[in-house]
Amino acid sequence: MSVKPSKTNALVSRILTFSCVDGPGNRLVIFLQGCNFDCITCHNPHTINHCTDCGDCVSPCPADALSFSAEGKVVWDAAKCTHCDLCIDVCPHKSNPKIVSYSLDDMLALVRQHHFFLNGITVSGGEATLQLPFIIELFKAVKSDPALSHLTCFIDSNGSLSRAGWERVAPYLDGAMIDLKSWQSETHRWLIGRDKHRVIETIDLLAEMGKLHEVRLLHIPGKSDLDTEVDAVGAYLNKLPESVQIRLNAFQHHGVMGQALDWEKCSEAEMDRFHDLLFARIQRPMLKPTIYT
Repeated sequence: MSVKPSKTNALVSRILTFSCVDGPGNRLVIFLQGCNFDCITCHNPHTINHCTDCGDCVSPCPADALSFSAEGKVVWDAAKCTHCDLCIDVCPHKSNPKIVSYSLDDMLALVRQHHFFLNGITVSGGEATLQLPFIIELFKAVKSDPALSHLTCFIDSNGSLSRAGWERVAPYLDGAMIDLKSWQSETHRWLIGRDKHRVIETIDLLAEMGKLHEVRLLHIPGKSDLDTEVDAVGAYLNKLPESVQIRLNAFQHHGVMGQALDWEKCSEAEMDRFHDLLFARIQRPMLKPTIYT
């Protein structure tokens, strides 16, 4: 159902109450709806747009968990839903009718419910920073609560936020993970829909602030240019603080739509080749995938 986010509520695609791959330690991960990139290789395309209430998902639902309200809005019945995700598959708009609006109080209650088992919380997406006012209020509340203040607050981002935005959230931010998906601006525009300049500015700024936890490089064999531009990529990464983690991600078909389904997946052998090329230039540890589908 189409709802607008505000300072005190967020539109949430899903929540993981336990994750060990979205930042350091055990984390509660909040995936916010909406993204300002349109990556050809997106593995969560249903998080890009907000529901338009077109209703194309209503009749295909095998559990009758979707219906129309009197106002013509698509309504999701969580109690009936079997989470088959057919509604996501048939959506023509890269959206999801199962978005839930969380108030700040509701989100804090969820964090308190699980905080004994957590090292921190990570806000992801979509693109999390499109709902920056909510993130700031959430992180501020966590830091000011004696029972929660031990939790670290992280953002997983595509790097599109402005300098002013990062400066607003920085007092409450412990770290950020940023994706660098291509090196040449032309290739970046083709794969992502925008050039790379804001992403580089974000990485540089967060490194300067001491808030950059991880840079993620997506290797797409024969399509991205991180391997063909490896000298430039290596020189850039060498300028980052040694504390910054470098993670290599392998392109796979999971969740992907459209032309990218015909592209070659990144095999373990291909990832090892890319790793060795880059390692020869930067001589620092890099994380590689543990699973290839």
